[in-house]
Amino acid sequence: MKLRRPLIVLALTAAVVSLLATPAQAHPLGNFSINQYAGLTLSPSRVDVLALADIAEIPTLQEKPQIDTDGDGALSPAETLAYAASECGRYSSGLAVTVGDGRLSWAVTAPTYEIKPGAGGLATSRLSCRLSAPASLSDRATLRVSNDYRSGRVGWRELTAVGAGVRLNSALPAVSLSHELTDYPRDLLASAPDVRSATIQVGESGAAAAGTPSLSTAAPDWLATAQSRVEAAVGGHLTPVVVFLAFLLALLLGAGHAALPGHGKTVMAAYFAGRKGRIRDALAVGGTVTLAHTGGVLVVGLLLTTSTALAGEQVLSWLAAASGVLVTAVGIAMLVTALRSRRAGTIHHHGDHSHSHGHDHGGHPHSHSKTGGRLGLAGIGLAGGLVPSPSALVVLLGAIGLGRTMLGVLLVLAYGIGMAGTLTAVGLLLVFARRKLGGFAARAGRITQRLSAGAPTATAALVVLVGLGMGLRAVT
Repeated sequence: MKLRRPLIVLALTAAVVSLLATPAQAHPLGNFSINQYAGLTLSPSRVDVLALADIAEIPTLQEKPQIDTDGDGALSPAETLAYAASECGRYSSGLAVTVGDGRLSWAVTAPTYEIKPGAGGLATSRLSCRLSAPASLSDRATLRVSNDYRSGRVGWRELTAVGAGVRLNSALPAVSLSHELTDYPRDLLASAPDVRSATIQVGESGAAAAGTPSLSTAAPDWLATAQSRVEAAVGGHLTPVVVFLAFLLALLLGAGHAALPGHGKTVMAAYFAGRKGRIRDALAVGGTVTLAHTGGVLVVGLLLTTSTALAGEQVLSWLAAASGVLVTAVGIAMLVTALRSRRAGTIHHHGDHSHSHGHDHGGHPHSHSKTGGRLGLAGIGLAGGLVPSPSALVVLLGAIGLGRTMLGVLLVLAYGIGMAGTLTAVGLLLVFARRKLGGFAARAGRITQRLSAGAPTATAALVVLVGLGMGLRAVT
């Protein structure tokens, strides 16, 4: 027995270390992204383009029914070639290059469509097209480039231009930042280039320096590592230990996801500051977050697997807008309640005279406050969990694709519980902080007490502003 316990601990430690080993990430730009590159080569008599699309897991999953024309569940070379030819035709229609007033007419050659392994047991894909068109690029000719291919999808968008026998003056770089969508610079992931149009002058001396996208900090490494290991567990060999550790990592991932900016923490702070929040209120918010997030992931996952035309990022935008509406509604309800309470307090004051029977109007609860409080808590919980985590969606869809639906649902539930844990902890801290501040205000002077009395109105107005900001950010 003395030897068995260290061996068990050692085995669990080895399993954790293996799960936390950082694997390669197929799509650092996100599982919804469709990333594009168009490299132009200009010569005196023609324009050639290498047009590429690097398609992440979820849009690849949505495209599969269109490619699999015989419905056997496998993509044959003939099916991928036919799809590549069709999609390259669509790409050539979206990529407009004009010389003077005339638009070039592309000839499409060498269309290819490759399937590659991605995250969570899902696949990614890569489309490659070669376009060419005759053009007379005389001295001082002006080319205008506009890429409108799949313009509604998020992702990396890059244009390059080089001259072969002609001089170019353009803000476009000559070399791809991403090595033609094969190696994305890590320091640009959070502010990916979105180059959709450019103007190129032919024949003028000199070349303008290419613009460089601004740098930004990417997501924490530990969070990305946890996500990749949960995805790997879904597609790997399952044992009870692996399932247990994947569940723990999903909890950690959900908690870390909720700790990042967003998820209603500002709204929760304002809500508990403006009301006498209780411990059970914080627990209620956490439970609502778990239910809302789990339900949201399941519903959105079902929609994405049944609809090929639905853009995943668009669904998330709609849900974010709905969260903004919910928060605004909670703020308006808080504002109405606060104004009613102030008016009732003024009416109950009765002037300077006193009654012999010393009842206190400030202590009894109002039924509308209880109802508004419950609705407010539900609204905060929904706002915190309504927008599904894309990483949770990938885990669910990957599990469904591998016939491990229950494992996917279990891990999605763990995501929600982890998120709820973080938000509940924030709520408990706010409850205790408010109690401390309330005791301080009771011992302080009249001015501090008046400021404390005005807090519900001020915090309600803050919640309304935050909700409006969330809604506007979602639709813009």
